[in-house]
Amino acid sequence: MEKRARGVKPGVNQTLNQTPQQAPLALRKERRPSMFEKEAYAQILRERLRESIHDVQYVEPPFDDSIADIGKEWKSALAKLKFANSYRMEPVKKFQAHSVETKVQQILTESLKDVKYDDKVFSHLSLELADRILLAVKEFGYHRYKFIIKVLFIQKTGQAINIASRWIWDIAWDSWVAAKHEAESYMALVLVFALYYE
Repeated sequence: MEKRARGVKPGVNQTLNQTPQQAPLALRKERRPSMFEKEAYAQILRERLRESIHDVQYVEPPFDDSIADIGKEWKSALAKLKFANSYRMEPVKKFQAHSVETKVQQILTESLKDVKYDDKVFSHLSLELADRILLAVKEFGYHRYKFIIKVLFIQKTGQAINIASRWIWDIAWDSWVAAKHEAESYMALVLVFALYYE
């Protein structure tokens, strides 16, 4: 008996001595191994990584004897957690502007103690200050608040400056804080905006 070539329709180029009962057996595909069978787990990984540069030597299966029970636990552990909507319209802990302002002022004073004005240094320093202030504000534990940190360095050359910001926000829960540090050649201003995210 000859094996039928792939891609050839049944009945075309088949030998005459093949019975009609043998044809469906030849057309059947092999059953794909389940990933919950011990031996098949490594085989599935090898098939998936066949075309890549990786070579799978040995894979420790994530389960032992009870394949069905532990397989269900393993599969449920991969599922995404879904949380019900809490319908909370107000924060558990309201933003305390005074405590945040004190912390921001402390960070600003410590960071700029002996710093002279240099526009190239200040471009990197403003990013570092914003990151430090953001981490410090997050430590207060205001859940569901989004924070915007704005750091400005202004060189003193005898000019006047006005800084303005406009926001659409809820006056009951949203707030902002400003901290200022002044030196001989520059002035630093930090604005922290706290926006409650319902």
